[in-house]
Amino acid sequence: MANTSSRTLRLLSLLQTHRYWPGTELADRLGVSVRTLRRDVDRLRELGYPVEARRGVEGGYQLAAGAALPPLVIDDDEAVALVVALRAGAQGGAEGIAEPSVRVLSKVTRVLPARLRRRVEALHAMTVPAGWGAAGDASFDPAALTVLALACRDDEQLRFTYTAASGEPTERHVEPHRLVCLGRRWYLVAYDLTRHDWRTFRIDRLSAPRTTGGRFRPRPLPAADAAEFVRRGLRELPRPHRVEVLVDAPATTVRARVGRWGTVEEVDATRCRLLMTADTLNWPMLALGSLNADFTVLGPPELHTELHTWATRFTRAALAPDGA
Repeated sequence: MANTSSRTLRLLSLLQTHRYWPGTELADRLGVSVRTLRRDVDRLRELGYPVEARRGVEGGYQLAAGAALPPLVIDDDEAVALVVALRAGAQGGAEGIAEPSVRVLSKVTRVLPARLRRRVEALHAMTVPAGWGAAGDASFDPAALTVLALACRDDEQLRFTYTAASGEPTERHVEPHRLVCLGRRWYLVAYDLTRHDWRTFRIDRLSAPRTTGGRFRPRPLPAADAAEFVRRGLRELPRPHRVEVLVDAPATTVRARVGRWGTVEEVDATRCRLLMTADTLNWPMLALGSLNADFTVLGPPELHTELHTWATRFTRAALAPDGA
């Protein structure tokens, strides 16, 4: 019975990838005959899972959408990712989802096994919320995040490979301090033992983190907190594009929409000057489009070229027949 139950859960996990499985391949994955597979599929249907079957030589199975949400089978990394996303929603990541996120988070954390609860609690305790967008949009690897969080909590040295913006990989040996979720990215604030200075590491550029077993006494951070340390470092990064635009809208209106990403200077009651710096022109283009107001580009010349490219693309889309 135990083997049957375990196999049924394994079958459910495979079907929940939402891909179509040929019957013979699925049976091979489970190590059973095609006849046993059919019985396991029937057992899932009895439990309320809508498993669709295709007969014939190329026959197979796929999990369809049901009228109600059945229980889900998720692995450890998926559970951690789910808790991180729910915490972001509970902290007001998007309007209208805070209360449902709290309810679901309570249900999920209540049933987490001890090994996972330790990981997500460390991640929560060692992460400094920093605003600048929803944490739930951030890119992260749950396995790497929990390794980093536990090392921060336990004051344990880390080694990992870090890829710089230039693409050059380097090996790092650090004393981890805190994790920071800022904008759409996760960062590790740590003391670099090779460079003998504090550093901020983008976690999407970090690979193969592993603890060394070596402990350390935490050093004083040269900032009010880890979030401020990351913000300060980002402000000091070189920005190749300096955008200056005259907007036909009141300064208060523009500031409410994009002011925190740039500087808004009032010209008169109906106009203002918007200044932004950016690595690429994509974000200024999106910001200008969100203003719902006319504007005049004062610089740089590259922004005129980008506007022309976007305008041509949107015009093509607007003039294309429906369904073309």
